[in-house]
Amino acid sequence: MKKNLIIFLLSLSGLLQGATAGEVNVAVAANFTAPMAKIAAAFEQDTGHKAVLSFGSTGKFYAQIKNGAPFQVLLAADQETPAKLEQEGQTIAGSRFTYAIGRLVLWSKQSGLVDAQGDVLRAGKFEKLAIADPRLAPYGAAAVEVIDKLGLRSALQPKMVQGENIGMAYQFVRSGNADLGFVALSQIQVDGKIQEGSAWLVPANLHAPLQQDAVALASSKDNPAAAALLAYLKGEKARAIIKGFGYAY
Repeated sequence: MKKNLIIFLLSLSGLLQGATAGEVNVAVAANFTAPMAKIAAAFEQDTGHKAVLSFGSTGKFYAQIKNGAPFQVLLAADQETPAKLEQEGQTIAGSRFTYAIGRLVLWSKQSGLVDAQGDVLRAGKFEKLAIADPRLAPYGAAAVEVIDKLGLRSALQPKMVQGENIGMAYQFVRSGNADLGFVALSQIQVDGKIQEGSAWLVPANLHAPLQQDAVALASSKDNPAAAALLAYLKGEKARAIIKGFGYAY
């Protein structure tokens, strides 16, 4: 009898959860692809709500949101874009917060090509260097800032290939279409370990901090799943996942 009661209560809980579950459309900066996919799965399991994810450059998402794209939450690669949307009345007041602080790395799929000090950039013994479009992607802007601080813009400009976002820059290197590239640490690190190749973790003082803000967009006003997702991102389970991919917060 007791066992049957437990089964009934669990079934009732599932039915109630299903009845109140909703969906939230989330625009996610490309650097946060892997951690957000993992967080979204845990979020759905724990809350019943489903996060429908779209990945891309923060600059492109800004333009899409301004043109009425049906996103309810933005996870940007910077602080400026969510703040700008906030100033323009496109967000829920008070919902913006920093969910992650990213790290930039110079990475090659080839072991031994990238040294621990990044001197490979000065040596120039490579054909192509991938970066994200600095006009659209904060990680691309950070890469250009590093190159300029090292005084290497004129030497490296002929070798640079641009992807629209950091995901594309990573794919250039991953596919072998570029020998090395500036990517996000989260793209090559899982559970605190770089998965393959060689990398230089760019010193944080060579570029502006990659503080990444989340914000609820105005269209999420009557969507409890959106509020639940932002709350979940602040929780211990999500934070542990974020840390495992090399972010601080």
